[in-house]
Amino acid sequence: MHSSERLKGIDVFVAVADFGSFTAAAERLNLTGSAVSKSVARLEERLGTRLFNRTTRTLALTDAGALFYRTCTTVLSELEEVEHALLSQEHELHGKVRIDLPASYGRLHVLPLIMDFIHLHPMLQPHISFTDRFIDPAYENVDIVVRIGGPDTWPANLGHEYFGAQRLIFCASPDYLQRHGYPENQHDLDNHQCIGYVQSDGLVGPWFFRGARPGEMERRAVQTRIAVGDGEGEVAAVLAGHGIGQLPTWLTQRHIEQGTLVEVLPDLATDGLPMHLIWLKSRENVAKVRALLDYLRPRLTPHGARVDADGSAR
Repeated sequence: MHSSERLKGIDVFVAVADFGSFTAAAERLNLTGSAVSKSVARLEERLGTRLFNRTTRTLALTDAGALFYRTCTTVLSELEEVEHALLSQEHELHGKVRIDLPASYGRLHVLPLIMDFIHLHPMLQPHISFTDRFIDPAYENVDIVVRIGGPDTWPANLGHEYFGAQRLIFCASPDYLQRHGYPENQHDLDNHQCIGYVQSDGLVGPWFFRGARPGEMERRAVQTRIAVGDGEGEVAAVLAGHGIGQLPTWLTQRHIEQGTLVEVLPDLATDGLPMHLIWLKSRENVAKVRALLDYLRPRLTPHGARVDADGSAR
């Protein structure tokens, strides 16, 4: 049997964390500042740990407080979802769903899909973040993740579905090629200005080449003139005529069709990192999460979605 003591003070604690002060939380909850402060103090005493670091000017969650906050918000969100479901005769999808996307691919090709999904389910409240590094969805309290690359071994608490590998091509602007000429083979790249991708660890990512055996892939370090830590920024440098880049087709196809980028060395086009749709197994049977997964599965491709002028994806 669950003790009701465990629920006391949770709503007050979450409000203080959300609004960043006891005063703001008190106003929102129609309580006195003293009542809010005492409620948090009783909760800390019961848990045997400090939840907030307090100074005269700031109020911040401790590590333990941040962990407790993530758990509390998940519980409160699920309770709210159940209440809405019980009250709604139509059982419309509603409430928060947390999604984390790779920055460039996410903005260009996944976000339009999510926007279309929201049109179908206007009571949903998606919280969307953009991160290129691999995150721990359980720790970050994220329901659904799209990732380029990922671990060799997947944690047991995550569901995952492979939807293809990036297709990487070499390309440059017509202006750059007019000034510097076309490379004729892989070794010619050493004599050209190169645009690379700088990773979160500060290192420039390698370029990918087909290996000696079918299915093998080799990675080669590249001497770059410019390295940019964002795919769209990398494209901007190539479009501006600063050099040759190795870029995925989901990022370059529109520019190639428009003639603002030119593919070079097409024989060196190769598959790159794998792409995955990932989710927390503990949340996969929640209706809103399951529905969004089912919507994304057939629509995510390694080449990206076609986006119409009105912003809708197809």
